[in-house]
Amino acid sequence: MELRHLRYFSVLADELHFGRAAQRLAISQPPLSVAIRQLEDAVGARLFERNSKEVRLTAAGLALRESARRLLRQTEEMALEARDVAAGSVGRLRIGFVGAMLYRGLPQALRAFQARHPGVRISLAELNTGEQVAELLHDRLDLGFVHTHRLPQGLAQRLLLTEPFVCCLPTRHALARRRVLAPSELREQPFVLFSRTASPDYHERILSICAAAGFLPEVRHEVRHWLAVVSLVSQGLGVALVPEAMQRSALKGAVFRPLDREVAQSETYGVWRPGPRNMLVERLLQDMARALPPGR
Repeated sequence: MELRHLRYFSVLADELHFGRAAQRLAISQPPLSVAIRQLEDAVGARLFERNSKEVRLTAAGLALRESARRLLRQTEEMALEARDVAAGSVGRLRIGFVGAMLYRGLPQALRAFQARHPGVRISLAELNTGEQVAELLHDRLDLGFVHTHRLPQGLAQRLLLTEPFVCCLPTRHALARRRVLAPSELREQPFVLFSRTASPDYHERILSICAAAGFLPEVRHEVRHWLAVVSLVSQGLGVALVPEAMQRSALKGAVFRPLDREVAQSETYGVWRPGPRNMLVERLLQDMARALPPGR
């Protein structure tokens, strides 16, 4: 049994006339008659009573008519859905992100994307870089936003943002009165540091900034999220070097000061599994590029 047979059957069931049905189907009558006989053979029952005056549905034909129409509707809906997914107007997008992306334009990009693609279901998961890489490799994420370009085989990447590190200080700290700071001025300060296990790249970059200034930081606290870093600093528990985007967190009790020289940069990458072109991923990356803060 083929869909073509059911389509021919459905039209003939409407018209109850071989000539009119063949005209609607844009075929001649003999192929229509052959297709109906083939369908009857596949079903194992006569579907039409026909003589020189009329064509009527048999009891088996009446029973098949609604089922055939329902199946044809479902087939059409499946084809439409597949075309919509290919065009990027419906589907799902599973996104992983590091917390700092909330201050790097991700909410704005998602809002713009969702307005243009209301049929796309988006799910978000806040995960560190290593966790996102694992989820992408196991096909549990479609797109991730991470802080490293050192990725295993099987993943594609795009650099989205490069931004400087700035110094985060408690509001009442003596250095907070300065407009610009040299990294060496942090030599004797207790540090709040981003955990190596959460992001080896961030951890190493901050240590490299300190090492280039001639010291190793006195690390008092290690945490897994940039917002936690800023929060601890705001409570007077140390100082930190953080990506510039964290200034937008606006946590009371913390201030941010630029460094007086160029140092290692903070980088943000979009990461996904290559394969059949995913238009949803590409369109969200385009929205992300538009939503990024100026001067990226």
